[in-house]
Amino acid sequence: DMANIKSSEKDIRRTATRTARNVARRSRMRTYVKRVEVALAAGDAEAANKALQIAQSELDKAAQKGVIKRNAAARKVSRLNARTRALASA
Repeated sequence: DMANIKSSEKDIRRTATRTARNVARRSRMRTYVKRVEVALAAGDAEAANKALQIAQSELDKAAQKGVIKRNAAARKVSRLNARTRALASA
């Protein structure tokens, strides 16, 4: 903590809190995306579909909170959805 000004010290505390929160959110998002990936790799269409619903919700939340951009979330959901559908129809 190098700051000597009260407001700067508070800013540093706030940034640390925010960073920790965003890291947790990003990690959570990645976990749920990975579950879809694992189900797809295993060829389990039903599990992939269930995991996709949760992952979509997590991606949208992450976008809403500013962890990732809205279009990035939409793109990831779209790609996972396409792969899940392809597996289901195969």
